[in-house]
Amino acid sequence: MSVEGGPGKLALTVVSGRMEDRETLKFLPGPILLLGAPGVGKGTQAKALMSTWGIPQISTGDLLRANVSEGTALGKQAKAVLDRGELVSDDLVNEMVAERLTKPDTANGYILDGYPRTLGQAAWADRHLSGRGPAALPLIAVSIEVGYNQLLRRITGRRTCPVCKSIYNIYLQPPKVDELCDLDGTPLTRRSDDTEEVFEERMRAYEAQTAPVVEHYRALGRFEHVDGEQPVEAVTAAVMDAVRRLRS
Repeated sequence: MSVEGGPGKLALTVVSGRMEDRETLKFLPGPILLLGAPGVGKGTQAKALMSTWGIPQISTGDLLRANVSEGTALGKQAKAVLDRGELVSDDLVNEMVAERLTKPDTANGYILDGYPRTLGQAAWADRHLSGRGPAALPLIAVSIEVGYNQLLRRITGRRTCPVCKSIYNIYLQPPKVDELCDLDGTPLTRRSDDTEEVFEERMRAYEAQTAPVVEHYRALGRFEHVDGEQPVEAVTAAVMDAVRRLRS
């Protein structure tokens, strides 16, 4: 047995790291649905999963904008609907998601963000998306949960420097001088929709739409929730552990 810090210890550490890397590389995460109310940090966690497992994040909002911008057949249909001031139908969103999942980067899995948002979309996803690719794995759902008051502080306390784009939170990560950027002294700005009234409306819509989706995957045994009020790295570890448990 080597003394701490000696060559033997270093060799063991390197070997252990290689074993862990091999385990990470051969793990197939499959399709993952990240759930969570506005402000829970789904985007941050999705980036961590993408980096670790090499799978893409698929946002229906990004898909919609890309199809409209590129003038695809689906994009032209969506633009006509949006120009009339109407909401894009589930059928059209489903088709965009299905088309995106034909790309080779989704073979080992992918992270769905903002979809399925309704019970109807979830039922369609289970019928048409689960079992695609070599992994042939069903869609699983992991919900990041943060208390209402904490979410309210995250959203309403958000401030941005219009010059250097630094982001602050007057409650959780305040600038040194109230409402001024630490780097250039510029007055910080607040998004027009970062208000308590807008947040309450978004929360009501989220809960009304997503509660049935949560229960759907819970009933199927394909759902776990994690505590989103932990440090970011701890939330990432919890999400990854939840995915591994669901895949076991």
